Amino acid sequence: MPSEEVYNRILLLRVERGASRKDLADALGFHYQTVGYLERGKYNPGLFLALRIAEYFNVPMEVVFSLKPFPRLGSEVEK
Repeated sequence: MPSEEVYNRILLLRVERGASRKDLADALGFHYQTVGYLERGKYNPGLFLALRIAEYFNVPMEVVFSLKPFPRLGSEVEK
């Protein structure tokens, strides 16, 4: 059975845009501690919330969420 772990870039996107956990939580209508759980991978959002998070950042959902770990920034070196 495949792993049910979902990886995300919520923290990276949030910091890049200068938004606090509270900013994101207020925009989406949930508690700011939930943002922390999402960022740490302790809570996986349902489809509706995942789509709303992607919409908040104005990016496709696959930019925010993945079934495989995202490569570390700077790990892709051109040859």
